[in-house]
Amino acid sequence: MKTKILFTLLLFVAGIHYCNGQTNLQIAPETLATPERNGIWLQPAQNTKAQPVWGFADGIQIGIAPLSGPRGLIRIYTPYLKHEKFVVTNFIAFEPVDKAKNSRGLSELEWSQLDNVRGKRFWSSNTTESPSFPDQYYPAQGVVAHENGVETLTVYFFCETFENGADVYVRIKFTEGKPYEFELTSYTTNDSDQLNRFILTATMGNKARLRTLHLANGKTKEAGLLWSDYKDSNFTPHDHTSLSEMIKDKEDGAWFIASPDEENPEEAVYADDTDTHWKYEGKKATQYWYCPKPSNELEGVVNGRYTYWASKSPIPGGIAYENFELTEPFRCGQSYIFGITPLSPQELINEVIQ
Repeated sequence: MKTKILFTLLLFVAGIHYCNGQTNLQIAPETLATPERNGIWLQPAQNTKAQPVWGFADGIQIGIAPLSGPRGLIRIYTPYLKHEKFVVTNFIAFEPVDKAKNSRGLSELEWSQLDNVRGKRFWSSNTTESPSFPDQYYPAQGVVAHENGVETLTVYFFCETFENGADVYVRIKFTEGKPYEFELTSYTTNDSDQLNRFILTATMGNKARLRTLHLANGKTKEAGLLWSDYKDSNFTPHDHTSLSEMIKDKEDGAWFIASPDEENPEEAVYADDTDTHWKYEGKKATQYWYCPKPSNELEGVVNGRYTYWASKSPIPGGIAYENFELTEPFRCGQSYIFGITPLSPQELINEVIQ
Protein backbone atom coordinates (compact mmCIF):
# COMPACT_ATOMS: atom_id res chain seq x y z
CA MET A 1 0.00 0.00 0.00
CA LYS A 2 2.80 2.47 0.87
CA THR A 3 4.46 1.71 -2.45
CA LYS A 4 1.21 2.40 -4.33
CA ILE A 5 0.70 5.72 -2.53
CA LEU A 6 4.28 6.82 -3.24
CA PHE A 7 3.93 5.78 -6.88
CA THR A 8 0.69 7.75 -7.22
CA LEU A 9 2.31 10.88 -5.75
CA LEU A 10 5.22 10.58 -8.17
CA LEU A 11 2.81 10.27 -11.07
CA PHE A 12 0.98 13.46 -10.08
CA VAL A 13 4.30 15.31 -9.88
CA ALA A 14 5.10 14.04 -13.36
CA GLY A 15 1.72 15.16 -14.72
CA ILE A 16 0.38 11.60 -15.06
CA HIS A 17 -2.94 10.42 -13.58
CA TYR A 18 -3.18 7.06 -11.84
CA CYS A 19 -6.71 5.60 -11.88
CA ASN A 20 -7.82 2.15 -10.77
CA GLY A 21 -4.39 0.70 -11.37
CA GLN A 22 -3.86 2.41 -14.72
CA THR A 23 -1.80 5.41 -15.75
CA ASN A 24 -2.86 8.06 -18.23
CA LEU A 25 -0.84 10.87 -19.70
CA GLN A 26 -2.94 13.97 -20.27
CA ILE A 27 -3.56 14.06 -24.02
CA ALA A 28 -4.33 17.25 -25.92
CA PRO A 29 -7.98 17.06 -27.10
CA GLU A 30 -7.11 18.19 -30.63
CA THR A 31 -4.89 15.11 -31.06
CA LEU A 32 -7.78 12.71 -30.40
CA ALA A 33 -9.67 11.13 -33.28
CA THR A 34 -12.41 13.45 -34.54
CA PRO A 35 -16.09 12.42 -34.43
CA GLU A 36 -17.43 10.33 -37.30
CA ARG A 37 -20.56 10.99 -39.32
CA ASN A 38 -23.18 8.24 -39.29
CA GLY A 39 -26.09 9.37 -41.44
CA ILE A 40 -27.60 12.39 -39.68
CA TRP A 41 -25.54 11.77 -36.53
CA LEU A 42 -22.09 12.65 -35.26
CA GLN A 43 -20.57 10.06 -32.89
CA PRO A 44 -17.17 9.36 -31.30
CA ALA A 45 -14.74 7.27 -33.31
CA GLN A 46 -14.43 3.76 -31.91
CA ASN A 47 -11.46 1.54 -31.00
CA THR A 48 -9.18 4.54 -30.72
CA LYS A 49 -8.63 7.51 -28.45
CA ALA A 50 -11.43 9.83 -29.51
CA GLN A 51 -13.08 13.18 -28.91
CA PRO A 52 -16.27 12.66 -26.84
CA VAL A 53 -18.84 14.39 -29.08
CA TRP A 54 -22.42 13.34 -29.91
CA GLY A 55 -25.33 14.93 -31.72
CA PHE A 56 -26.55 16.03 -35.13
CA ALA A 57 -23.96 16.23 -37.88
CA ASP A 58 -25.71 19.41 -39.05
CA GLY A 59 -27.27 20.53 -35.79
CA ILE A 60 -26.72 20.76 -32.05
CA GLN A 61 -23.88 18.73 -30.56
CA ILE A 62 -22.60 18.04 -27.06
CA GLY A 63 -19.30 16.99 -25.53
CA ILE A 64 -17.58 16.37 -22.21
CA ALA A 65 -14.03 16.51 -20.87
CA PRO A 66 -11.27 16.03 -21.86
CA LEU A 67 -12.45 18.50 -24.51
CA SER A 68 -11.36 22.02 -23.63
CA GLY A 69 -13.28 23.79 -20.89
CA PRO A 70 -14.00 23.26 -17.20
CA ARG A 71 -14.68 19.79 -15.89
CA GLY A 72 -18.10 18.75 -14.58
CA LEU A 73 -19.97 20.37 -17.48
CA ILE A 74 -21.68 19.24 -20.67
CA ARG A 75 -20.41 21.40 -23.54
CA ILE A 76 -23.01 22.53 -26.09
CA TYR A 77 -21.89 23.25 -29.66
CA THR A 78 -24.00 25.03 -32.29
CA PRO A 79 -22.08 25.07 -35.60
CA TYR A 80 -25.30 25.97 -37.47
CA LEU A 81 -24.97 29.44 -35.94
CA LYS A 82 -21.74 29.92 -37.92
CA HIS A 83 -19.60 29.19 -34.88
CA GLU A 84 -16.15 27.74 -35.23
CA LYS A 85 -15.68 24.04 -34.48
CA PHE A 86 -16.02 23.21 -30.77
CA VAL A 87 -16.74 26.79 -29.72
CA VAL A 88 -19.05 26.39 -26.71
CA THR A 89 -22.35 28.29 -26.77
CA ASN A 90 -23.46 27.14 -23.32
CA PHE A 91 -22.74 24.53 -20.67
CA ILE A 92 -25.01 22.32 -18.56
CA ALA A 93 -24.01 21.42 -15.01
CA PHE A 94 -25.39 18.74 -12.67
CA GLU A 95 -26.55 20.26 -9.36
CA PRO A 96 -28.40 17.70 -7.21
CA VAL A 97 -29.90 18.77 -3.86
CA ASP A 98 -29.98 16.07 -1.16
CA LYS A 99 -33.06 15.58 0.99
CA ALA A 100 -31.34 15.23 4.38
CA LYS A 101 -29.41 18.53 4.47
CA ASN A 102 -30.86 20.33 1.44
CA SER A 103 -27.27 20.87 0.25
CA ARG A 104 -26.74 21.66 -3.44
CA GLY A 105 -24.00 19.76 -5.24
CA LEU A 106 -22.00 21.59 -7.89
CA SER A 107 -20.48 19.43 -10.61
CA GLU A 108 -18.32 22.23 -11.98
CA LEU A 109 -16.89 23.42 -8.68
CA GLU A 110 -16.56 20.38 -6.40
CA TRP A 111 -13.19 18.64 -6.27
CA SER A 112 -12.85 15.26 -7.91
CA GLN A 113 -12.37 12.34 -5.54
CA LEU A 114 -10.53 10.58 -8.32
CA ASP A 115 -7.65 12.91 -9.09
CA ASN A 116 -8.11 15.96 -6.83
CA VAL A 117 -8.87 18.25 -9.76
CA ARG A 118 -11.70 20.79 -9.57
CA GLY A 119 -14.78 19.58 -11.38
CA LYS A 120 -16.48 16.19 -11.12
CA ARG A 121 -15.57 13.69 -13.78
CA PHE A 122 -18.27 12.80 -16.29
CA TRP A 123 -18.10 9.66 -18.40
CA SER A 124 -20.27 8.11 -21.10
CA SER A 125 -22.01 4.77 -21.59
CA ASN A 126 -24.33 3.11 -24.07
CA THR A 127 -26.48 1.69 -21.26
CA THR A 128 -27.51 2.29 -17.66
CA GLU A 129 -24.79 -0.15 -16.64
CA SER A 130 -21.44 1.60 -16.62
CA PRO A 131 -18.08 0.82 -15.00
CA SER A 132 -16.78 3.46 -12.60
CA PHE A 133 -14.26 5.84 -14.15
CA PRO A 134 -13.59 4.13 -17.50
CA ASP A 135 -10.76 5.47 -19.62
CA GLN A 136 -11.84 9.00 -20.56
CA TYR A 137 -10.18 8.72 -23.96
CA TYR A 138 -12.48 5.90 -25.14
CA PRO A 139 -16.02 7.36 -25.03
CA ALA A 140 -19.17 5.36 -25.70
CA GLN A 141 -20.46 5.61 -29.25
CA GLY A 142 -24.11 6.08 -28.29
CA VAL A 143 -26.99 3.97 -29.60
CA VAL A 144 -28.93 4.73 -32.77
CA ALA A 145 -32.48 3.35 -32.70
CA HIS A 146 -35.92 3.88 -34.21
CA GLU A 147 -38.76 5.19 -32.04
CA ASN A 148 -42.21 5.92 -33.43
CA GLY A 149 -40.88 5.94 -36.96
CA VAL A 150 -37.96 8.32 -36.39
CA GLU A 151 -34.29 7.81 -35.58
CA THR A 152 -32.83 8.64 -32.19
CA LEU A 153 -29.31 8.79 -30.79
CA THR A 154 -29.00 8.03 -27.07
CA VAL A 155 -26.03 8.18 -24.71
CA TYR A 156 -25.79 8.11 -20.90
CA PHE A 157 -23.60 10.44 -18.83
CA PHE A 158 -22.46 9.36 -15.37
CA CYS A 159 -20.78 11.46 -12.69
CA GLU A 160 -18.69 10.95 -9.58
CA THR A 161 -20.60 10.87 -6.30
CA PHE A 162 -21.22 14.38 -4.91
CA GLU A 163 -20.16 15.58 -1.48
CA ASN A 164 -23.82 15.56 -0.39
CA GLY A 165 -24.14 11.85 -1.22
CA ALA A 166 -25.97 12.28 -4.54
CA ASP A 167 -25.04 9.65 -7.12
CA VAL A 168 -26.76 10.62 -10.37
CA TYR A 169 -26.73 10.11 -14.11
CA VAL A 170 -28.64 11.39 -17.13
CA ARG A 171 -29.83 9.93 -20.40
CA ILE A 172 -29.26 12.22 -23.38
CA LYS A 173 -31.43 11.65 -26.44
CA PHE A 174 -31.42 13.38 -29.82
CA THR A 175 -34.46 12.90 -32.06
CA GLU A 176 -34.59 13.07 -35.84
CA GLY A 177 -36.40 16.18 -37.06
CA LYS A 178 -35.43 18.21 -33.97
CA PRO A 179 -31.91 19.35 -34.87
CA TYR A 180 -31.62 22.20 -32.37
CA GLU A 181 -32.47 20.40 -29.11
CA PHE A 182 -31.82 17.32 -26.99
CA GLU A 183 -33.60 15.61 -24.12
CA LEU A 184 -32.09 15.08 -20.66
CA THR A 185 -33.69 12.50 -18.36
CA SER A 186 -32.45 12.43 -14.76
CA TYR A 187 -31.86 9.39 -12.56
CA THR A 188 -30.22 8.31 -9.31
CA THR A 189 -28.26 5.10 -8.81
CA ASN A 190 -29.07 2.58 -6.07
CA ASP A 191 -26.15 3.98 -4.05
CA SER A 192 -27.41 7.57 -4.02
CA ASP A 193 -28.72 9.42 -0.98
CA GLN A 194 -32.29 10.60 -1.43
CA LEU A 195 -32.71 13.80 -3.40
CA ASN A 196 -34.87 16.83 -2.92
CA ARG A 197 -34.11 18.09 -6.45
CA PHE A 198 -31.80 17.34 -9.37
CA ILE A 199 -31.20 20.65 -11.14
CA LEU A 200 -29.77 20.68 -14.64
CA THR A 201 -28.62 24.25 -15.12
CA ALA A 202 -27.43 26.02 -18.26
CA THR A 203 -24.55 27.99 -16.77
CA MET A 204 -23.26 30.38 -19.42
CA GLY A 205 -26.06 32.68 -20.52
CA ASN A 206 -23.59 35.56 -20.45
CA LYS A 207 -21.80 34.19 -23.55
CA ALA A 208 -24.89 34.93 -25.66
CA ARG A 209 -25.88 37.81 -23.37
CA LEU A 210 -29.38 36.48 -22.69
CA ARG A 211 -31.43 39.35 -21.24
CA THR A 212 -35.10 38.68 -21.99
CA LEU A 213 -37.33 35.94 -20.58
CA HIS A 214 -40.45 35.32 -22.66
CA LEU A 215 -43.54 34.47 -20.63
CA ALA A 216 -47.23 33.76 -21.21
CA ASN A 217 -49.56 36.42 -22.61
CA GLY A 218 -46.73 38.35 -24.24
CA LYS A 219 -45.09 39.29 -20.95
CA THR A 220 -41.32 39.46 -20.50
CA LYS A 221 -38.76 39.77 -17.74
CA GLU A 222 -35.72 41.92 -18.50
CA ALA A 223 -32.46 41.35 -16.64
CA GLY A 224 -31.72 45.08 -16.58
CA LEU A 225 -35.01 45.77 -14.79
CA LEU A 226 -34.76 42.88 -12.32
CA TRP A 227 -31.35 44.05 -11.06
CA SER A 228 -31.14 47.65 -12.29
CA ASP A 229 -28.66 48.82 -9.63
CA TYR A 230 -26.43 45.74 -9.52
CA LYS A 231 -22.79 46.45 -10.43
CA ASP A 232 -20.95 43.81 -8.36
CA SER A 233 -18.75 41.05 -9.82
CA ASN A 234 -20.68 38.19 -8.20
CA PHE A 235 -24.00 36.51 -8.98
CA THR A 236 -27.25 38.33 -8.34
CA PRO A 237 -29.97 36.77 -6.18
CA HIS A 238 -32.15 34.28 -8.07
CA ASP A 239 -35.37 35.27 -9.78
CA HIS A 240 -38.19 32.71 -9.91
CA THR A 241 -40.84 32.25 -12.60
CA SER A 242 -43.82 30.07 -11.64
CA LEU A 243 -45.42 27.45 -13.86
CA SER A 244 -48.50 29.67 -14.23
CA GLU A 245 -46.33 32.40 -15.83
CA MET A 246 -44.73 30.12 -18.43
CA ILE A 247 -45.82 29.60 -22.01
CA LYS A 248 -47.75 26.31 -22.44
CA ASP A 249 -48.30 24.17 -25.50
CA LYS A 250 -51.46 22.20 -26.31
CA GLU A 251 -50.25 19.23 -24.23
CA ASP A 252 -49.64 21.49 -21.19
CA GLY A 253 -45.88 21.27 -21.58
CA ALA A 254 -44.04 24.25 -20.09
CA TRP A 255 -41.58 26.45 -22.00
CA PHE A 256 -38.97 28.70 -20.39
CA ILE A 257 -37.47 30.86 -23.15
CA ALA A 258 -34.59 33.35 -23.09
CA SER A 259 -33.06 35.53 -25.79
CA PRO A 260 -30.48 38.29 -26.27
CA ASP A 261 -31.75 41.85 -26.73
CA GLU A 262 -29.10 42.93 -29.26
CA GLU A 263 -29.83 43.08 -32.97
CA ASN A 264 -26.29 41.98 -33.85
CA PRO A 265 -24.24 40.55 -30.93
CA GLU A 266 -21.11 40.43 -33.12
CA GLU A 267 -20.94 44.23 -33.06
CA ALA A 268 -20.56 44.44 -29.26
CA VAL A 269 -17.68 46.51 -27.90
CA TYR A 270 -15.79 44.72 -25.11
CA ALA A 271 -13.56 45.97 -22.33
CA ASP A 272 -9.87 45.62 -23.16
CA ASP A 273 -9.37 42.91 -20.50
CA THR A 274 -12.22 40.65 -21.71
CA ASP A 275 -11.02 37.13 -22.49
CA THR A 276 -11.45 36.10 -26.12
CA HIS A 277 -13.64 33.09 -25.28
CA TRP A 278 -16.41 35.42 -24.04
CA LYS A 279 -16.66 37.29 -27.35
CA TYR A 280 -19.75 36.13 -29.19
CA GLU A 281 -19.45 35.47 -32.90
CA GLY A 282 -21.94 34.04 -35.37
CA LYS A 283 -25.72 34.26 -35.57
CA LYS A 284 -27.80 35.08 -32.52
CA ALA A 285 -30.23 32.46 -31.25
CA THR A 286 -33.03 31.75 -28.80
CA GLN A 287 -32.38 29.36 -25.92
CA TYR A 288 -35.05 27.38 -24.10
CA TRP A 289 -35.96 24.72 -21.59
CA TYR A 290 -39.05 22.61 -22.16
CA CYS A 291 -40.72 20.25 -19.68
CA PRO A 292 -43.30 17.97 -21.33
CA LYS A 293 -44.86 16.84 -18.04
CA PRO A 294 -44.32 19.54 -15.39
CA SER A 295 -45.38 19.21 -11.79
CA ASN A 296 -47.36 22.06 -10.26
CA GLU A 297 -44.18 23.07 -8.42
CA LEU A 298 -42.07 23.57 -11.54
CA GLU A 299 -40.22 26.90 -11.61
CA GLY A 300 -37.95 28.65 -14.05
CA VAL A 301 -34.98 30.17 -12.24
CA VAL A 302 -32.31 32.62 -13.37
CA ASN A 303 -29.58 34.70 -11.84
CA GLY A 304 -27.50 37.42 -13.44
CA ARG A 305 -24.00 38.82 -13.70
CA TYR A 306 -22.74 42.32 -14.46
CA THR A 307 -19.19 41.07 -15.17
CA TYR A 308 -18.07 37.89 -16.89
CA TRP A 309 -17.44 34.87 -14.69
CA ALA A 310 -14.18 34.94 -12.70
CA SER A 311 -13.32 38.41 -13.99
CA LYS A 312 -13.93 42.13 -13.50
CA SER A 313 -14.71 42.63 -17.19
CA PRO A 314 -18.16 44.24 -17.60
CA ILE A 315 -20.59 42.54 -19.97
CA PRO A 316 -21.33 44.73 -23.03
CA GLY A 317 -24.77 46.26 -22.70
CA GLY A 318 -25.09 45.60 -18.99
CA ILE A 319 -26.26 42.79 -16.76
CA ALA A 320 -27.38 39.51 -18.39
CA TYR A 321 -28.77 36.18 -17.25
CA GLU A 322 -26.13 33.59 -16.39
CA ASN A 323 -27.68 30.44 -14.86
CA PHE A 324 -30.88 29.45 -16.66
CA GLU A 325 -32.76 26.41 -15.36
CA LEU A 326 -35.94 24.55 -14.52
CA THR A 327 -36.41 23.13 -11.04
CA GLU A 328 -39.02 21.02 -9.28
CA PRO A 329 -39.07 18.24 -6.64
CA PHE A 330 -37.04 15.28 -7.91
CA ARG A 331 -38.82 12.55 -9.82
CA CYS A 332 -36.59 9.74 -11.07
CA GLY A 333 -36.99 9.53 -14.84
CA GLN A 334 -38.23 13.09 -15.30
CA SER A 335 -37.31 14.55 -18.69
CA TYR A 336 -36.40 18.07 -19.79
CA ILE A 337 -35.43 19.37 -23.22
CA PHE A 338 -32.81 22.04 -23.84
CA GLY A 339 -32.56 23.83 -27.14
CA ILE A 340 -30.71 26.59 -28.96
CA THR A 341 -32.63 27.57 -32.09
CA PRO A 342 -31.91 30.10 -34.83
CA LEU A 343 -35.60 31.03 -34.71
CA SER A 344 -36.48 34.37 -33.15
CA PRO A 345 -38.34 34.20 -29.82
CA GLN A 346 -41.64 35.06 -31.51
CA GLU A 347 -41.15 32.45 -34.24
CA LEU A 348 -40.49 29.81 -31.57
CA ILE A 349 -43.50 30.92 -29.52
CA ASN A 350 -45.72 30.77 -32.59
CA GLU A 351 -44.62 27.17 -33.18
CA VAL A 352 -45.24 26.28 -29.53
CA ILE A 353 -48.77 27.64 -29.25
CA GLN A 354 -50.14 26.76 -32.71
